[in-house]
Amino acid sequence: MFKRILLASDGSEHALRAAEKTTYLTTQTYDVEVVILYVVDSSKSKSDVLSIGEGEAVKEERRRRISSTEGILQKKGINYSTQIMKGEPGPSIVEFAKKNGIDLIIIGSRGLNSFQEMVLGSVSHKVAKRAACPVMIVK
Repeated sequence: MFKRILLASDGSEHALRAAEKTTYLTTQTYDVEVVILYVVDSSKSKSDVLSIGEGEAVKEERRRRISSTEGILQKKGINYSTQIMKGEPGPSIVEFAKKNGIDLIIIGSRGLNSFQEMVLGSVSHKVAKRAACPVMIVK
């Protein structure tokens, strides 16, 4: 069964549904480690600094975006860790999963930026195409 689950989250509604599905899976299995991963899109990183400010304000906004995801896992008593990294979301999620021995990636079908998804393709599609482990895409 799955021992290490990567929950990709950006705080969107689809990401919250993915968190709910994660809680269901982890309560069905014992001794599961969940890692919440939020990848800050490199192209968006500069605009965050310009609109929010620098330093702690930017870090706090990023933490706020995934706090709802963390709350869902906390309510169910699921042990998890959180990672925030910069990069292109799709490839970064896949690379993180490979480097950290992830058995399953759970990701929402859509993120916060619908326009980017329409033009460039969805992050979930990129992850499903490239990942070496199973990927669950939650609608």
